[in-house]
Amino acid sequence: MRRQVPLIITFFIGALLIISVFIPPMTSLKETFTLYFDIIAVFAFFLGGGNLLRVHLSKLQGRKEDWGFSLVTVIGFAFMLTIGLFKIGNPGGISASITADDSLFQKLFNFVLVPLGSTMYALLAFFVASASYRAFRAKNREATILLIGAFIILLGRTPFGMMLTSWVPDQFSILQIPNLAIWVMNGPNLAGQRAIMIGIGLGVVSMSIRILLGIERSYLGEEQ
Repeated sequence: MRRQVPLIITFFIGALLIISVFIPPMTSLKETFTLYFDIIAVFAFFLGGGNLLRVHLSKLQGRKEDWGFSLVTVIGFAFMLTIGLFKIGNPGGISASITADDSLFQKLFNFVLVPLGSTMYALLAFFVASASYRAFRAKNREATILLIGAFIILLGRTPFGMMLTSWVPDQFSILQIPNLAIWVMNGPNLAGQRAIMIGIGLGVVSMSIRILLGIERSYLGEEQ
């Protein structure tokens, strides 16, 4: 029964929201349920914070591999949570916003978290370059087409590409590399993107049906 009740609630709410899209008097239900979803999301934050502490505290207790990173995570989480809840270092006091420009919380966000995020994205550039090198190696026909398309787009975004085919007459302007790059982006690339979006949409629909019918039950956790 503990697993049947969530399934019934999921089916009822999901079916109700689907029906509300097609029946005008029920369209306001979407906004009402959105408010309830926001309330549920607040409790999800508590669960997420508790799970974060549980995982990293267990690593600290057992002195598992890389437990030093867990120590930094727990200290940072506790410190930011404390100054955010009690508005420590906030010039406006307990009633002011934690995102005020001169608040300690906002300063730590701007001068610690933002630079760390920038550093992470900068490191990702090397992984992207490595992945691009592996993907663009012309091992087969598909990789060769990908390599040629990428090369055309890269050249089309540079002054050298414009200069390289500037001699092509206007009657054959499509053969100019900048125009060819635009065609690749608006033609094959856009068609591929739409195909991917259609596939994602079909996947969302099929997964939604599985959840509504109770076939997909992973959100209920493991059966005991």
